[in-house]
Amino acid sequence: MMLRLFLFATALLMAAPAFAATGDMRVVVPNRDIARGEVISEADLVYGTIPANTVFSGIATSVDALSGMEARRMLRAHEIVRADDVRHPIVVTKGSIVTMTFEAPGVSLTASGRAMSEGGVGDTVTIQNPASFRQVSAVVTAPGAVRVSTAALTVSPSARMALNH
Repeated sequence: MMLRLFLFATALLMAAPAFAATGDMRVVVPNRDIARGEVISEADLVYGTIPANTVFSGIATSVDALSGMEARRMLRAHEIVRADDVRHPIVVTKGSIVTMTFEAPGVSLTASGRAMSEGGVGDTVTIQNPASFRQVSAVVTAPGAVRVSTAALTVSPSARMALNH
């Protein structure tokens, strides 16, 4: 009986930290309904509170995290906004011609390509070279502009040797 009581008391003490998350947590919520595709401004946001024990990952907790983002779905006033509810505004659209830039020490190359997917600044998109029809992944840097990383390129051994010497 004493052993059972000891084990129960130990279990309660170990569980205490799980019950310690009481109180409220400050989160950012829209102060009005925001339509899908609408760009969110600071004026659209207010701070609200939710019980700390209901917090899950990906909840917006700062105005800076949402300001300037585009709503992926209808955002209801005073409801929690998750990270996947918003995205950077689309600045490269599927099918558009973009300027691809590749930079390495001592080398800077630019070429035109066709976007095979859409994306906002910081998003990775697929770009097709219209001459060779090869596709590469690139990061959107500005409207109509992308940066191709060295990992996205396949360089022939002879070209690699020429670049290294």
